[in-house]
Amino acid sequence: MNNVIERRQILNLLRRHQGRMADLEDGLFHHERIMHQEPIADIPERRKERSERIIVDGDNLRYNAPDEKVGVYIAAQPFTPEHNYFEIEILDTGDAGAIAVGLVHPRYPLDRQPGWNTDSVAYHADDGKLFKANGSGRSFGPKCCIGDRMGCGIKFDQIQREDNPRHLVPVFFTRNGKEIGTLSVPIPVDGFFPAVGMHSEGEEVVINSDAEWHYSDEILMSVDDCEEEWSRLHDIRLNGQILEYTGRGKSIVDVGLAQAKLPLDTAGHYFEIEIVDPGENCYIAIGLARRDYPKHRHPGWNWGSIAYHADDGKIFIGSGIGDKFGPRCQKGDIMGCGILFPRDYSSEHDSDEQDMSPEEMEVNNVYAAPNYASSDSDDEEWWVHRHHMDGGTKVKVFFTRNGKTIGSREVKVPKGGFYPTVGMLSSDEKVRVDLRPLTG
Repeated sequence: MNNVIERRQILNLLRRHQGRMADLEDGLFHHERIMHQEPIADIPERRKERSERIIVDGDNLRYNAPDEKVGVYIAAQPFTPEHNYFEIEILDTGDAGAIAVGLVHPRYPLDRQPGWNTDSVAYHADDGKLFKANGSGRSFGPKCCIGDRMGCGIKFDQIQREDNPRHLVPVFFTRNGKEIGTLSVPIPVDGFFPAVGMHSEGEEVVINSDAEWHYSDEILMSVDDCEEEWSRLHDIRLNGQILEYTGRGKSIVDVGLAQAKLPLDTAGHYFEIEIVDPGENCYIAIGLARRDYPKHRHPGWNWGSIAYHADDGKIFIGSGIGDKFGPRCQKGDIMGCGILFPRDYSSEHDSDEQDMSPEEMEVNNVYAAPNYASSDSDDEEWWVHRHHMDGGTKVKVFFTRNGKTIGSREVKVPKGGFYPTVGMLSSDEKVRVDLRPLTG
């Protein structure tokens, strides 16, 4: 009887306060769920879309800010497993094309681009960068212009339910229907809401909240999984385990170089790359180099480095002239590089790396001496005159192809250690890297 009276009282309130109909209906629904002892956590909260400095006309969003501040639009409902993706199509890039697509928490400030503040992540059209809870973005995908579609979603079916204390979810971004990359992001308590940011006069997009995206095996990567493993990326873009060449590829000075943050040591003495796309010429190299190796030189070409090159199967040891070493490598081949450390070896990368000099690095090719005089690098003059001077500990550097050892060379470890290094030099080259293939 009491339940009936309570229900009548609420209905009377509904009649007297038409303007608050939606909120009271939620209250009634909430009340009935409690009476039936259903979990409150399952009740979706009714919200309204939020926006400032953006004119919302149906599905059209247009920047409108006399104060020239950032404008943000936030959708009314968070992503769910049933609704996990949305897109925008750029109708006009305006003065700057400062358009962002991403996810934010429901109370996100409306004068900050998505991705700039806590509990937000976004892909920006003007520079192709990814922003994750930080005002400094990093290279991620291509820039976007008029006619491009930018999408964002969550792969709820790939969430690791076990051992996931931070409640990480895989957030992915697309451009024109193709996935750019995925990263793991802690989801806010209230969920992730689709958001669009703008920041220049004339910018206009159309939003498709009901867009669908079908998972493809073409790209399987998690951007954050490998982000912290690299200290330098020159003309190379990182998408999870994928390294993509982004240089011009017109001459030898257009080398793209990726160098790991930590040197090889007795705990991690081997790494591999798989050729995902050989690109135009498969000018791909795997090897080891000193910490301050020149960013525009293939590993192996300059002193303090050794590398196996895919296009010709040659090994390069501190010289621009290589020696015959192993088979050429193409798409699908896995190239590996490692060090056989002496049993009494103690890690040398804890020493002062800033004092490294050419005298402290010596390479001895026990099978064939490289032709130093023919190198086009000024660094090789040091090798000609310092070749017999004392250096670091001697180790054997070995290379593999598809799990089989090709051969090894004896070299001396430079002060600071040998860092895993990958080089590329022709358009569309892509490799998948595993810096710890022998663990886990």
